[in-house]
Amino acid sequence: MKLYYSPGACSLSPHIVAHELGLNLAVEKVDTKAKRTESGRDFLAINPKGYVPALELDDGQVLTEGPAIVQYLADHKGNTALAPANGTLARARLQEMLNYITSEIHKSYSPLFKDDTPDATRAERHAYLAKRYDFIEKILAKQPYLLGDHFTVADAYLFTVTRWADFVKLDLSAFPHVQAFQKRVAARPSADAALRAEGLIKHKAAA
Repeated sequence: MKLYYSPGACSLSPHIVAHELGLNLAVEKVDTKAKRTESGRDFLAINPKGYVPALELDDGQVLTEGPAIVQYLADHKGNTALAPANGTLARARLQEMLNYITSEIHKSYSPLFKDDTPDATRAERHAYLAKRYDFIEKILAKQPYLLGDHFTVADAYLFTVTRWADFVKLDLSAFPHVQAFQKRVAARPSADAALRAEGLIKHKAAA
């Protein structure tokens, strides 16, 4: 399998999950503006939607959308710690959280990355995100991860999108439990490995 990614984009989430699972995925960077892969392929021929992540399966099929990809990877390895078994309430709770992150948090960041977004829209999105993070803050005040004591694919997704806060100057100081969560996930070997692979953390120089 091959994961197509852009450094620090939402494709970081399945990249982390792959490391959690010990999956030796091939990875290829995508220039999302030029729509070209690092090897020179037309990315639109791989994923007509034009954005990452995209997971190319061994049989040539391509799976898109981060929440679908992370669940597929966990199921592929039979890992019910990262994604509870299908048909259970616990799996529905995971999907509930993934949907919340993708619709209420992830997409609310989108206009903040555009240079031509009016200041009034920026202020409105900041306020909206603060409300969404308040909901998350209350959950994380009671437990270390979104669904309880164990790390799941939803945590990889929340960690990924929340990393964008600094870039768009979203103040998260009112959410200490969210900030602690970010540090907790960043300390996981899987997150460290994915961040380093994408060039988001510099490798330590040899002594």
